[in-house]
Amino acid sequence: MALSEKGMLRISWLYLCVILVMRVCESFYLPGTYMHTYSNREELNAKVNSLTSIETELPFSYYSLPYCKPDGGIKKSAENLGELLMGDQIDNSPYRFRMNVNETIFLCLTSRLSAHEVRLLKQRTRDLYQVNIMLDNLPAMRYATQNGVNIQWTGFPVGYTPPNSNEDYIINHLKFRVLIHEYEGSGVEIIGTGEEGLGVFSEVDKKKASGYEIVGFEVLPCSVKHDPEVMTKLHMYDNISSISCPGDLDRSQIIREQERVAFTYEVEFVKSNIRWPSRWDAYLKMEGARVHWFSILNSLMVIFFLAGIVFVIFLRTVRRDLTRYEELDKEAQAQMNEELSGWKLVVGDVFREPDHSKLLCVMIGDGVQITGMAVVTIVFAALGFMSPASRGMLLTGMILLYLFLGAAAGYAGVRLWTTIKGTSEGWRSVAWSVACFFPGIVFIILTMLNFILWGSKSTGAIPISLYFVMLSLWFCISVPLTLFGGFLGTRAEPIQYPVRTNQIPREIPERKYPSWLLVLGAGTLPFGTLFIELFFILSSIWLGRFYYVFGFLLIVLLLLVIVCAEVSVVLTYMHLCVEDWLWWWKAFFASGSVSLYVFLYSINYLIFDLQSLSGPVSAIVYLGYSLIIAVAIMLSTGTIGFLMSFYFVHYLFSSVKID
Repeated sequence: MALSEKGMLRISWLYLCVILVMRVCESFYLPGTYMHTYSNREELNAKVNSLTSIETELPFSYYSLPYCKPDGGIKKSAENLGELLMGDQIDNSPYRFRMNVNETIFLCLTSRLSAHEVRLLKQRTRDLYQVNIMLDNLPAMRYATQNGVNIQWTGFPVGYTPPNSNEDYIINHLKFRVLIHEYEGSGVEIIGTGEEGLGVFSEVDKKKASGYEIVGFEVLPCSVKHDPEVMTKLHMYDNISSISCPGDLDRSQIIREQERVAFTYEVEFVKSNIRWPSRWDAYLKMEGARVHWFSILNSLMVIFFLAGIVFVIFLRTVRRDLTRYEELDKEAQAQMNEELSGWKLVVGDVFREPDHSKLLCVMIGDGVQITGMAVVTIVFAALGFMSPASRGMLLTGMILLYLFLGAAAGYAGVRLWTTIKGTSEGWRSVAWSVACFFPGIVFIILTMLNFILWGSKSTGAIPISLYFVMLSLWFCISVPLTLFGGFLGTRAEPIQYPVRTNQIPREIPERKYPSWLLVLGAGTLPFGTLFIELFFILSSIWLGRFYYVFGFLLIVLLLLVIVCAEVSVVLTYMHLCVEDWLWWWKAFFASGSVSLYVFLYSINYLIFDLQSLSGPVSAIVYLGYSLIIAVAIMLSTGTIGFLMSFYFVHYLFSSVKID
């Protein structure tokens, strides 16, 4: 009876835990994914982000131009680490609406434009700078038709220059179209919502929870020449009569010294059938799904081709040789040893310590850290955790993952060090080098770029305070975890070599062509796997497009890992067959050389796809960030290839019985 009471008690506790978990799951949304409902005439406040351009790639503050300022002054929104690193500067704006109220509003009349302001406006106009404005976390979308093709952009231009004209015209009237969906509550209410908070629900009356959701935000920009005498009599947020966008330049607002510019806007609320969970579909819709599938099929063909080669190596060559060798008696083996050729001749040198072994261990450790960060980030993004509504979340998540994966980096680097050296002596130096190598390269490049951006007064420059934050995160999280991982690496059992290394190294026969030529050529195969996806990624970074096909990216990543492993194994076997036992670095660069082609492709993209990029500053910034990406890819792909080759060589020679 007592046992049954205990059983009932356990079942009750289990049932209670399940109920609590279900309640918690019902009570919270993921960050950035909750909705906000608005009641009739409730005030809506728009925000502005940095001015951006695909011509210069240098962001600037919205209020660096003579725009209207909010009543209560400029207030910056709280920004996460990723937003700051991307150069975002989100401020409040004077644009405010009332839910379901269609109106035309006067904002302000500027003072007479000075020569400096005119020069700045003309420069931003001709550099195709875009104003980025947001409502309820949705960027404003602009639609246009060119040559019969519908095109969409986020934001609107600072101004425009008509064809065959030297005059510039400023955008000073905006027609906003807010798409709303009427929401009838299901007995829940969102309490304490905010842009970066969590949506907490409580049970309430159904009517009280009803309201309107914002599911779209569109803008039509115009240039309108207002009468300054009429505008001087108006106050901010006064209602005015509706304005039509002029078709002729005489009625547009020219950018000229001593001109006074009046800013106005109108808003129209339109009911839509779009539901709140689908409101980002218009932004994330990417054309060319067939191109992604073509890329994947192309990669599969490469994989099957290389897999066939590996299959032949293992089953037809290696297995046949090992079987013949093991069937012979000792005398025949001794005689055969004198007649051996190929990979069996380097059995006494294949595990000889490579040149610059410490650097190799450091690069392998950093490669493990970068690969782990990339895999986890892409998996989480593919599952929908990296919401586009939370700007900077992707970059912030990558940085935090990199910091915490320092333990894996330290462990891998020190474990390889103890395996090569046979002792853990000097592991602290290896662990410190692992913690500093890749972050040091990034820090040097970013510092050089930052001085250039500071000189240009761009918001893309990293603030000094953020430098100290980054250094604190690195020193307080990454370095201790890397040292801890290194300590665990010393406690782990070193990998035992299956054969002994001779005291005198064997001479490597001369070859007709340099072995490094083959190694560099091998990088073309992994590059063929990712170059199509690389185009979409570069376009999203430098052309301001959204990239959210992380499902395709995850598939391409898995295929890339397989191709890197196969290429490195095949190249390592080919080198061993010609009695070249210096395979360590060649195995690393056989797959790591893909980074060279990635960097060359980035230069090609700069010349042919970013041909409108203006000025040496923009080109230097682009090449600096491309170099960081190329180094990260080299460390990651090189590590994958080396670890697979090490396992292959270890397995191959553990099957050989030679005294």
